[in-house]
Formats: sequence, structure tokens, C-alpha cells
Amino acid sequence: MNQDPILTADDDEDNGNSIFYRFAPFIQDFIYQNHWAALRGVQLAAAKTLFDTDHNLLITSSTASGKTEAAFFPILSQMWENPPQSVGVLYIAPLKSLINDQFYRMEELLEMSGIAVTHWHGDVAASHKNKLLQNPQGILQITPESLESMLMNRSNDIIRLFSDLRYVIIDEIHILTGTDRGNQIICQLCRLGRLIGHHPRRIGLSATVGDLSIAVNWLGAGSGRETDAPVVGGQKNRWRLGMEHFYIQNDHNDQTEGAMQHPEQPNPRAMLDAGFEYMYDCVKDKKCLIFSNSREETEYITATMRQIAEHRGEPDIFLIHHGNLSASIREEAEAKMKDEEVHAVTCATVTLELGIDIGRLERVVQSCAPHTVSSLLQRLGRSGRRGAPPEMMMVFREENPTPETPLPQLIPWELIRGIAIVQLYLEDHFIEPPSIKRMPFSLLFQQTLSILASSGELTPAALAQRVLSLPPFAHTSKEDYRQLMISMIRGEFLEMTEEKTLIVGLKGEKLTNNFRFYAVFKDQDVDYSVRCESDEIGTITSPPPVGDRFALAGHVWEVEELDLARKLVYVKQVKGKMEISWPGDYGEVNTRILEKMREVLCGDKDYPYLKPNARQRLDVARHVARNAGMGQHSLLSLGGMTWCLFPWLGTRSFRTLRKYIVRHAKEYKITNVEFEGCYYITFKMDDGVSDYAFIKGLCDHIRREGIDRLALVGQTEMPVFEKYDPYIPGELLRRAYAEDRLRTDEIERRMPEILEEYEEP
Repeated sequence: MNQDPILTADDDEDNGNSIFYRFAPFIQDFIYQNHWAALRGVQLAAAKTLFDTDHNLLITSSTASGKTEAAFFPILSQMWENPPQSVGVLYIAPLKSLINDQFYRMEELLEMSGIAVTHWHGDVAASHKNKLLQNPQGILQITPESLESMLMNRSNDIIRLFSDLRYVIIDEIHILTGTDRGNQIICQLCRLGRLIGHHPRRIGLSATVGDLSIAVNWLGAGSGRETDAPVVGGQKNRWRLGMEHFYIQNDHNDQTEGAMQHPEQPNPRAMLDAGFEYMYDCVKDKKCLIFSNSREETEYITATMRQIAEHRGEPDIFLIHHGNLSASIREEAEAKMKDEEVHAVTCATVTLELGIDIGRLERVVQSCAPHTVSSLLQRLGRSGRRGAPPEMMMVFREENPTPETPLPQLIPWELIRGIAIVQLYLEDHFIEPPSIKRMPFSLLFQQTLSILASSGELTPAALAQRVLSLPPFAHTSKEDYRQLMISMIRGEFLEMTEEKTLIVGLKGEKLTNNFRFYAVFKDQDVDYSVRCESDEIGTITSPPPVGDRFALAGHVWEVEELDLARKLVYVKQVKGKMEISWPGDYGEVNTRILEKMREVLCGDKDYPYLKPNARQRLDVARHVARNAGMGQHSLLSLGGMTWCLFPWLGTRSFRTLRKYIVRHAKEYKITNVEFEGCYYITFKMDDGVSDYAFIKGLCDHIRREGIDRLALVGQTEMPVFEKYDPYIPGELLRRAYAEDRLRTDEIERRMPEILEEYEEP
């Protein structure tokens, strides 16, 4: 080559050039053809680990910073120099759409390499998979569920397919670390390593890792290798951020006028809904995403955007993307968002939060606030690619308060949380650390059946050894596992043979023979497919009667026919807008966010990204909080016998404190305990008990006896949350709930602080 060598930004020849020349020639050509002026810091650091060590690697850098290239430039170079004799790289991603898309921008590079890439998940044709089975080579992209199926049903083929496997790449590890699905992957990799006789190197990719040490330990668990996690300084982030607030029932002329003053709304008009009209104008004539925190809200927003477009006589450019829609509808949205010539707006949930490359987006709109800093960063990072700064507008809608509205409901908690999340990252670069499960009994149940199904027959001791040696079950005692196995035998999930060995039982076979078994996350009882003529629309939980209507894919459908035996619902599209509800857990909020919320509400700092209505709403809330004394006291009288406690604790600690108060309610002479999210607890307290006496009683009791988490879980409770929890003995479930969903340390720190706010009478 006659081109000048590529240099890093600081012209570090020893680092940048030496790495560049170690890449395969086709990668060097790719870099030149794409006019790269320099390798990025993350790419240099990753190459150093992958070329010069045998360590695992955790790559953490911002969205669109070149993490995929950082991993694959060295890996492809090594595969080109020394081709593996089987599948050489296993790429695991949490979403089918991420697998379908991941190498989109690297297609040219992969074609130049001649290295085969195979997709493998439920939507991939059998003929495509058979090519890999006949000639295992190159890179295999797969979901955890498909890998589970492969380990169970093709155990005799594993060595042939993966004997020379060198790397396992796990994408978006921030949503996997410590979860059942992430721990399932760790189990799978350890099982795979046992079968092929070695543990391939692991590479984790993520834009948002809250605690490097936790992520490093999780990624390397059971691999027998060190894990490098280079911290690479990047350029300072620039954001374009705005927040605006609206009342849903808008009776205030000044609010409407404030909305109309937005530069993108030059022509005042009668509003259908001020907040949704504002949201519509934020995305008009742009390529954008509108994020919300639930599928039902996404459906409602999509329908409303289409309604506004029709009302204005403007084209319907709105698409929808969430997990209950058919693959064809999701793929249509992805394709149109990638098309540079198409102006399209997609309303989405977390399914488009992850690293799918959907081209250059001009803006992201967020309905209300995300629950975590990590989610904010992921969603914000969807926009601003290719040099432009990320841009997000958060829009908050709230019911009008009435004269009878009690104090805690006068606070715009969503708006305050949105500000707190932004400030936590801007001021402290805080991202939530992952929570590691110590008692993942649902996963334990599933892996027990999976390992036994792939083995055929094992003694109880051999089964226990294979299962309990997997890293996610390090805290599971032999006695707990014995109790689970006995329960599984009695429930006919396992069967004891005359030779005293274990095989999969009748009910176990029914589970393992269904493709849904491979997933450890809940199916949410989604069983009925919705079809309009020959088009598949998506899935719903239960079938409405013929003639009834429901919302899905941003449209309203009327049921024409039910085929209950085949679980099919035939519909026709009708005009209108409806709400739909799916069951679900919307995630946890970290205590740091609640602490920052108190600072926002009770402080006087100005936030430049607040638009006029949002700034006014914050001012009003601060006035209410100041008058009520929320900055000085955490326990406030709401009048009469009613009190309100603002503990400023995150979800787990708040839940623990609430349960503790309920358990000791009689002792403290309180009744009618109610709560809202993790923001406040209200209750009625006997006239003879003062605020100081109540708080001091709590503090003394906690200091003297501590908080017994297990005692807070009733003996008759069956805390079922995960997919296979219904099959777990109640005693184990209660212990898991106490261990993994309750937290005491933050309460033990907070309560003395609250006591100091009150003077002894």
C-alpha cells in the first residue's frame, strides 16, 4: 500500500500504527476506504488485549463509538491468519432484531474477509441453519433461547460444531448482568466449555455499565481466565435536551399559550391534547423515535399520533415496535428507519433501546421519564449518530389537581425523576450497578431439566454436581437443591428409576418439548395470534368475544372470528383509539435517584433544559414542598390522623421499609397503610403518638433487633415473579424474595437521619 499509515489522535506511532499493521489486509483496506483518520481509543485498547493476551475483555464505551469494530477487527484478523476448524466465534445477543442488524454496517468488511456469518434464532429458516450444520464455520449469531435448544437437542453435535470455538461475544451485557437471562448465558457457556474441553475467551459489549467490577466478575465467571476492562477516555459528551410539561385536562390558557410558543408550533390551532400535540410537532418532518415505558403506552401514543395526523390532514408516518408485534411489523419499522429517503417516526419500548443501527435519527422523544440512568443513555444514544449531538425531548403529561388533591399527589414525581436522572449522570456520571441474584431458583429449575434432558439419565449426585457447579448457583446449598429435586420428583418433573437414577418426568417432558421452555423470561401468557386476512399482526393475552374491539400495532381491531383450538383471533381494522393492558414489571428505581429527586424538589437550582411549562411546574412543586416543610422533615401531617412518610429510598429499600411498618403497625398504632411507587407511604396514626415518637420507635427497634427480611415475608405468601417460580417450593420462594428483593442497609442508614429532623418533645 502507498497510503500513509493511520495514526491515533495523538500521533502515537508505537500504539496506533503497530496495531493497524497487525490487522488483516482486508481490514486495513476497509479502514482506508471508509476514510478513517484514526483508530479510536476503545479500538486500540481492545486490540491490545485480544492480540497480546489470552484474557476475556469487557468493552464499555458510548453508543456508536465503534465497540463492534473494536472486537471484530482483531478477531477477524486472527481468523484470517489461522482459520478455525469449526464455528470460531459465537455472538450472543438478547434480541432477534439485534442479531439481524448487528453486522449491517460491516457487511462490506465481512464480504472482503470471506468469513461466513450465520444467523440462528426462531425466525430463521431451517435451510439456512442446515448450511451451518453441514459445514460449521465462521461466526454464529444466536439468541440465548436458541443456544439453550442447541445444548438440549443437539448435544451429540456440539463437539463437531464448536470444537475450535475461540471467542464468545455477548452484546448489551448491561441488561443481562445478574438477571436470569444473563445467568442462563453463563450456564450455557460453562456447559459448552465442558463439552468441547476448553473455555473460549469472552468479550462483553455495552454502552452503559454501572459497576465495572460486578460486570467483570459476571462476564468471566467459570471461564478460568482473567478479564480486562480498559477504561478509555472519550470526548466530552454534548447533548441537546429539553423537558416540557402539560396538564391532560388543559383549562389554563397560559399553559396552552406556552405550548404554542414552541418554535415548531408557529400556527396556533385548537388542540386535541396539548401534550400529544406538542409531541407530534417535535417529530413532524423528522426521522425520530418516541420512547415510552410500557407497551400499552406505546400503543396509545401511536394511535394518538395517527389521530392527530388525520385531524390535520397530514400523512401518517408513524410506525410501532414492541415485543408483542409480529416479526414482519417490527422489521418494517426497522427497515423504514434505516432508509435515508424515508421520513418515519417509530413509537417503541425497550426493543429499540438497544444497539440496533437504525441510521441517522434527528431526535428522540421520551414520554415521561425512564426509570434508570442506563435507560436514558441508551435511548438518548439512538440519536445524534455520525457527528451530530444526541437530542432528546421529554414530554410529561399530568392530570389537573383539584382543591381536594392531597399533598403527595401535588408533586410531579415523573418530572422530578426525569430531572434527577439527567443530573445524576451530568454531575456524577452515575449509572446503576447491576443487582446480582443470589437465589435464582426459577433458573435453577430450568437448567436442571435442560441438563437432564441433554444427558438422558443421571444419578442425583451427578445431576447436583453438574448443576451446582455452574457459577449462578454458587450460593445454592446442597440442602436447598435437595429440597427442589424432591419437589420436582413429587411434581412429576423428574422421575426416579428403579436403578435410583433420575430422568425427565412426564410433566417435565411436557415442558421441555415446548419451544417456550428455552426462554427463562415470562411468556406473559401471550398465547393468541391476531390475524387480519393473511397478515399476522401480533399477540394478545386473552381473546375478546366476537364483536369486541382492542388495540394492537397502533390500530383498533374488531374481532370477527375466534379459533380457540388453534389460538387464533381473526380481526378487521376499524377507526378509533383504545387502551390495552399487559401485565408486567416496569423495573426498579435506584436509591441514588430518589436522593437526587429530594435535592431537585427541595433545592433552588435552575435547569436550562426545562421548557417554560416544565420550569413553571417545578416552581409550583417547589413552592408546595417548601410550604409543607418537605426539605426539613420526612414525616408530615396531612391533617387529622393522616400522615405521610417520604423516605427517599429506592424500590427495594422502600419495599422493605413498607413491609416493616405494616408488620409493626399495631405496635406503632397505625392503620390504613398505603403507598405510591417508591415515593411515599401514607397511614393513619393514633392521636396519642407524635411524629417524633413514631420515628424514634422505628429507629430504636431497628438498632436493637435489626430487620429480619425473612420475617417480613408471610408464611402463606407465594412470591411468584419469574417464569418457573410456580413450580418452586414456597419456602424457597420466600427465602429468595427476602434475599433478592428486600434490602436493609439503606434503611439502617436513613432512619437515624430522619430522626435527627425531629426534636424530642
